[in-house]
Amino acid sequence: MPGLQKARGIVASPLASFCRLFFSQIRSCSALSASSVKPVIAAKEPFPVDLIAEKRYAWCACGHSQKQPFCDGTHKKSAPAMSPLRFIAEESKKAWLCGCKYTKNPPYCDGTHKEDFVQKTDLRSQPQAEAILLTTSLKKRLASCEWKVDLNSKETCE
Repeated sequence: MPGLQKARGIVASPLASFCRLFFSQIRSCSALSASSVKPVIAAKEPFPVDLIAEKRYAWCACGHSQKQPFCDGTHKKSAPAMSPLRFIAEESKKAWLCGCKYTKNPPYCDGTHKEDFVQKTDLRSQPQAEAILLTTSLKKRLASCEWKVDLNSKETCE
C-alpha cells in the first residue's frame, strides 16, 4: 500500500508517524519543565545507610521528607511536581545516599554536597528545613537520654 510504512509489525500511515513523533516531543518538553523544579537541600552531607539486598526503597528526591534520606510522602503537599526515586538494592551493603539532593547519580552521593552552592545554603531558610533540623536534633537528644519517672509522675531526661 503506498504511503504506509511498517513500524514494529504494525502498518502505520505517515500522518500516524508524524502524530506519534509530535506527541512524544510534547511529552519530552513537559518532562523537562517538571524537572526544572528544584529540591530542597536536606543535608550538607550524605546519609550512611545499610541497604538490604532485594529490599525496595524510596529515596526522597524533593528534600522535604522528615525521614531522610527516605520518602515519607511530604512531596505530595510540599513538592507535588516531584516524586521519590524508587529502587531495589542489588546487594546488602553500606551505602552513602545523597543528602543534598543534587547528585548526578541518584540516590547515591557523588560529592556534589561539597560544591559552594550547597555549602553556602542556609538550611534554616529553606521551606520545611527547620522541621527537618528540629526532628534530627530531637532524635539525637532523645537517643542520649535516659528517661526517669519521679514520684510525682513527671518524666525527666538526664
